[in-house]
Amino acid sequence: MNTKKYCAVLVGLGLVTLSACGSSDEGGKSESKTVTLVSHNSWAVSKDVLAAFEKQSGYKVKVLEDGDAGQAVNKAILTKDNPQGDVFFGVDNTLLSRALDNGLFQSYEAKGADTIKAGYRVDGDKVTPVDTGDICLNYDKAWFSEHKLQPPTSYDDLIKPAYKNLLVTENASTSSPGLGFLLGTAAKYGDDGWEAYWTKLKANGVKVVDGWEQAYNEEFSGSAGGKKAKADRPLVVSYASSPPAEVIYADPKPSEAPTGVVEGTCFRQVEYAGLLSNAKNSEGGKALIDFLLTKKFQEDMPLNMFVYPVVEGAAVPAEFTKYGPAAKDPETMDPAKIADNRDDWVKSWTSLVLK
Repeated sequence: MNTKKYCAVLVGLGLVTLSACGSSDEGGKSESKTVTLVSHNSWAVSKDVLAAFEKQSGYKVKVLEDGDAGQAVNKAILTKDNPQGDVFFGVDNTLLSRALDNGLFQSYEAKGADTIKAGYRVDGDKVTPVDTGDICLNYDKAWFSEHKLQPPTSYDDLIKPAYKNLLVTENASTSSPGLGFLLGTAAKYGDDGWEAYWTKLKANGVKVVDGWEQAYNEEFSGSAGGKKAKADRPLVVSYASSPPAEVIYADPKPSEAPTGVVEGTCFRQVEYAGLLSNAKNSEGGKALIDFLLTKKFQEDMPLNMFVYPVVEGAAVPAEFTKYGPAAKDPETMDPAKIADNRDDWVKSWTSLVLK
């Protein structure tokens, strides 16, 4: 039976109301039971873990991956009045104030928020911390061995002649790791010193590309993708957890990671999820955010997105401890200082490095 035509006839005869017809429409039911997550390209979760949430909650999860984290945040802000989804995951501490200042999220305190480690909690209830990690320089072990050159150990090393034309980084205006690297240098050299540092880094041949995918998988010689593309940059801005990823995805698996981390160049990152303002399915969005704090998801996350859990008691895989431990003394910056200076720093960086 054509239920839409039948309903139209009943409405025309005055036997039912239009709202009554709408409530029985199967398409409306389907839409109300779908919750849409908007994220960056690194979102990943095991199928069985997601299936368990869908079965328990009754919501079907739709995922929209929208490029690098910086690009995804910018697009979410531009579409906030008619958002692409219900929940945004992947805004980090480098971009959080931009999202909050633009009213990207509505208030919601997630169930399980009290299990989040104290160091990662934020004021207010607009976002929920989900994971943490370190933005760090990675190096290609084989390249440095073949060229009989010691890998750099600090920001200072990168401006030395021995490392000329070896580094690729991401654009600080479009990429979360690129911005994290910029903030790391600002934390290291201060308001008056970071521009002079980047002037020297530019003179030493740093290459800038739009986002992490291009930098790591196309330009970096140490990645599986870089080897296939014959990339020639043995230094890249990536994550402390990238070496474990290289081991886990390799076939056959090597006895040690082919890449290493320059611990003297790390900046601590925290990623958040939030319920989007004007979300069409707020209840589904709340359920999804609650799920992100469950132990099941938190323990599944490291070997899928290669980040660390933020809730108390969530286990960290042995591969992380062996191949990519968190930095012992990463650079950090007060979120208020990031908020006050980020846009001006990015503008100055763009004029200095890209022109």
